[in-house]
Amino acid sequence: MSNSLEFPWLSALVLLPLLAAFGIPLLPQSRWARWYALAVGALDLGLMVYVFGRHYNLQDFSLQLAERYAWVPQIGLHWSLAVDGLSFPLVLLSGLITTLAIVAAWEVADKPRLFFFLLLLMYGAQVGVFLAQDLLLFFLMWEIELVPVYLLISIWGGPQRQYAATKFLLYTAAASIFILVGSLAMAFYGEGFSLEMAELGAKSYPLALQVLAYAAFLIAFGVKLPIFPFHTWLPDAHSEASAPISMILAGVLLKMGGYGLIRLNVGILSEAHVSFAPVLAVLGTVNIIYGALGALGQNHLKRRLAYSSIAHMGFVLIGIATFTELGLNGALLQMISHGLIAAVLFFLTGITYERTHTLALDKLGGLAKQMPKTFALFTAGALASLALPGMSGFVGELTVLLGWTTSDAYAPAFKAGVALLAAVGLILTPIYLLSLLRQVFYGAQDPGLVLEEYLGDMRPREMAVALCLLLPILGIGLYPRLATQTYDVTTVAVAAQLRSVLPTEIVQRPLLPVQPAQVAALPPTD
Repeated sequence: MSNSLEFPWLSALVLLPLLAAFGIPLLPQSRWARWYALAVGALDLGLMVYVFGRHYNLQDFSLQLAERYAWVPQIGLHWSLAVDGLSFPLVLLSGLITTLAIVAAWEVADKPRLFFFLLLLMYGAQVGVFLAQDLLLFFLMWEIELVPVYLLISIWGGPQRQYAATKFLLYTAAASIFILVGSLAMAFYGEGFSLEMAELGAKSYPLALQVLAYAAFLIAFGVKLPIFPFHTWLPDAHSEASAPISMILAGVLLKMGGYGLIRLNVGILSEAHVSFAPVLAVLGTVNIIYGALGALGQNHLKRRLAYSSIAHMGFVLIGIATFTELGLNGALLQMISHGLIAAVLFFLTGITYERTHTLALDKLGGLAKQMPKTFALFTAGALASLALPGMSGFVGELTVLLGWTTSDAYAPAFKAGVALLAAVGLILTPIYLLSLLRQVFYGAQDPGLVLEEYLGDMRPREMAVALCLLLPILGIGLYPRLATQTYDVTTVAVAAQLRSVLPTEIVQRPLLPVQPAQVAALPPTD
């Protein structure tokens, strides 16, 4: 772990939105809450860009800007933060999407103080999850994030909001117990009690304990990702949540599950990962096929997009299961790409709902003439989601599949089967997305559909939010190094660690050529 600078930059990133949230009740007028929240969100995002731009070394795979303070030493809780290639891009993604969600929620008139208070609280907790290096702190931030989401759905959601919010809380809160169980099992093993991730990673665990801890974490993170069959809370949550909350839910919260799998299951429990990786590949394939077929069967716009998210997260699981640098790169790139794409699609869905007051696909149609700007941007987002070349979705899914097909850790028949089924998912994706565009924007307008004419097409504020998400999608699609340079050296090190625990006959097989600079960045082996 590299030495921290004197100023606690990472603590500032976490605490700024958390502490600033408590200033909202003190504002003299409730309409100032949105401006206050936007200022805090933009300031935190700007601080992220400054800190990572000035003080983060892209060529160093170790933890950087490390901070560690004794918080509650009696229970082993330390305020321990650090950043590396796994967390760097996800922290930025969280800051960007949450700040844009604040702008998207500009017209919230019901209890605006409470709404923006909860948004800022969730903002800080998300950043804390990605930066925490103490598992108890990680668990605490994970839990803090649950309460705002529950309230934001249950108060500002749709007609079935109480059901959806309660289901979300029951699933995710119950699953998060497994984080605590797995963490304590590892902490109590051996000499000394510690919940520091670095110290836990340095311990040598028996395989049986690793398998149990891996299974516990897989359940916890599998619910969040989500993995079939723990996915059923997601369509309900999306269908009832308002557009800004769906943006954060799909763009950031699902990525916490993928991040946890890579950070803990792969990074600390590598030997158990050898046994579980084929299971992850199968589950990823199931996600892809089930999510795509489920999307085809939905008549509700947001539920179709929710099932699409389940399918796209399947590629993350396959990438994690590859044992290759290319596959891990693809998994992270897929998380970043899907975060941006899902956020813009759910935002545009919210714009459509504001004008039509319905999300039933059989009641929509013919909106392209009345809402040409929304139609154009929705089409761009859908094309990115179906992996059109030149957009980030294509690069992420292609990298995962290349990592999978070049992996030497599996029998050729198994690799071919997974690749073939994933390809079927790629074929189904354009079908349900292009069908969605046809049902919403093409054909004759439903006679019973009444548009809110006074709202018109997209306004400048809404255009700005959509473009702030679509431009990075296009930029990453045309030049993937915009994203991959933030984590390249880290995925090289993680892949090398994984290969060190593979059977000897597999390790001796040649992999794809690795650049000399990447070899130099690898940690020394014993």
